[in-house]
Amino acid sequence: MENGKRKLVFATNNQHKLEEARAILGDKFEVVSLSEIGCHDDIPETADTLEGNALIKARWIKERYGFDCFADDTGLMVEALDGAPGVYSARYAGEHCSFADNVNKMLREMAGKENRKAYFATVVALILNGETYTFEGKVDGEISVEPLGEGGFGYDPIFIAEETGRSFAEMSPEEKNAISHRGRAMRKLEDFLIAEN
Repeated sequence: MENGKRKLVFATNNQHKLEEARAILGDKFEVVSLSEIGCHDDIPETADTLEGNALIKARWIKERYGFDCFADDTGLMVEALDGAPGVYSARYAGEHCSFADNVNKMLREMAGKENRKAYFATVVALILNGETYTFEGKVDGEISVEPLGEGGFGYDPIFIAEETGRSFAEMSPEEKNAISHRGRAMRKLEDFLIAEN
């Protein structure tokens, strides 16, 4: 505990995710990344569900580094693509693809499709005092026909949230966190942690 805040490891080195988590949890908890605990492991994500992958990452850190921690896995589920890319969202265009590669592949796959419905889901797995918990967040929307906006990361430029009619990349970080899948899962995590503290 530093400055009276409980330290929690977030099993990620993704700077964008880290900033989102710190924006949501930062007032009450000290959120540290994998590199800050000296973890540079390539943690396998071999489950076929978001929950499974989040649990693999959280357990990996707890077992090898001993820290209470949380991990997330996020997927974009597109109705016209039978729920793809789902758990493969980050690697949709191949193993070492960029965000732009994924966006371009999605736009190609969706070309000419009438049904643009999609949703984003995040599952956060928490290991705390030897117990495991999971929290899910979801947001409905649709895939745009072209990238919109300059902000965000990943599929943000082509995911139009139902509630706002704008893409995540057109929103400020605060606006996005207020309605995003990860924001919702993180707030459930925050509520739980506050109740536990």
